[in-house]
Amino acid sequence: MNKEEELIRKKSPVNIRNKKASFEYFFIETFTAGIVLTGTEIKSIRLGKASLVDTYCTIMNGEMWVKGMNISPYFYGSYNNHEMKRDRKLLLTKREIQKLESATKQTGYTIVPLLVFIDQKGRAKMDIALCKGKKVFDKRQSLKEKEDRREMDRVMKNARGL
Repeated sequence: MNKEEELIRKKSPVNIRNKKASFEYFFIETFTAGIVLTGTEIKSIRLGKASLVDTYCTIMNGEMWVKGMNISPYFYGSYNNHEMKRDRKLLLTKREIQKLESATKQTGYTIVPLLVFIDQKGRAKMDIALCKGKKVFDKRQSLKEKEDRREMDRVMKNARGL
């Protein structure tokens, strides 16, 4: 990811993150995909009413799908409001899908959604990652590093205050 893409993600009015993903998985490679949505779904996402908890991606018939993504019904939607947890198609190139499909056939690898954001043209995009699951000791190591960083920040903050 280059600096321009990173800037777009930071400036986006919507940043829906999968916070558990970095704790549960090692990220091997990341991709950006478009999401096929209905009218009321994009309106709910623009309001930030979506969740990536317990979501995962699968490949069926050469197409990438995100499963378990929760988009709350749009408040002003009428009888044609959307389903909350339906499967949604992700838009990737054929080469990217084939690469991900061959990688996920190996044991221990999966595809996890990381972030949903709105790009400059107003379209919903999703960052997904090819991941390898962490073992228990890796998770403990992550927690220890996080605690150490927090302690270092606290010490540095106190040192600047004196």
